[in-house]
Amino acid sequence: MSTEPTIQYTAADGVAIIQLARPARRNALTAAMLTSLQAALAQAAEADTVRAVVLTGAGAGFCAGQDLADLPPGAPQAVEALLLDHYQPVILAIAALPKPVIAAVNGVAAGAGAALALACDLRVMADDAALYYAFVNVGLVPDAGATWLLARQVGYSRALEIALSGERIPAQRCLELGLANRVVPRDELLDQAQAWATQLAQGPTAAIALTKSLMQDALTSDLATAIQREAAAQAQAAATRDHGEGVAAFLEKRPPRFEGR
Repeated sequence: MSTEPTIQYTAADGVAIIQLARPARRNALTAAMLTSLQAALAQAAEADTVRAVVLTGAGAGFCAGQDLADLPPGAPQAVEALLLDHYQPVILAIAALPKPVIAAVNGVAAGAGAALALACDLRVMADDAALYYAFVNVGLVPDAGATWLLARQVGYSRALEIALSGERIPAQRCLELGLANRVVPRDELLDQAQAWATQLAQGPTAAIALTKSLMQDALTSDLATAIQREAAAQAQAAATRDHGEGVAAFLEKRPPRFEGR
């Protein structure tokens, strides 16, 4: 059995790059790999020097989903436990991470791998990449948060169509549907994702974290509640050093130098 790490973590210039690193298996997910991914996300969340995150895959594909060879015995109860004990913490960690997370989707993101990509805040896809919600093709339902994420990204009817068709969605179509933010040439994918992450890392980190949280809450709140949450968050943002720097830069007609505080 290989002892090579299945998650690679590097950080520089305010950006953490987390790479799924099982290229021979198209980065198919195992329980141990998900535990390592959760640890990497926690490391990025806790590091003051990290202000944005890029999640990508090694080799030819982003993530092939669950590694069927790693399914525990005792299904279907064991499958339920796997989803709750290993997938749920990872998806929730991405949602709660107080920094923007960009998925750099190289190749195919299938099944739970597609859910993982959609859990990220933003997505840059290689022009030959694709999302593939193929659960129905093997008599299963979308999992790892895919139903929640899809429905809120593209609406109920289109999300249901995607889930029931089980078809591969090419990058350009993902862009048209709103499942991708940008589509770039494959050989530029990581550079462009990292450049975007660096740009975000140079922004007002606290305000960005608050904005991420507000956008998530807005999906399930009414207008009055959203306004109240915005007001409370604005008070927090107004108390940061970055807000003071932003105002000073505006008055002095110069670019702001945000410190993330």
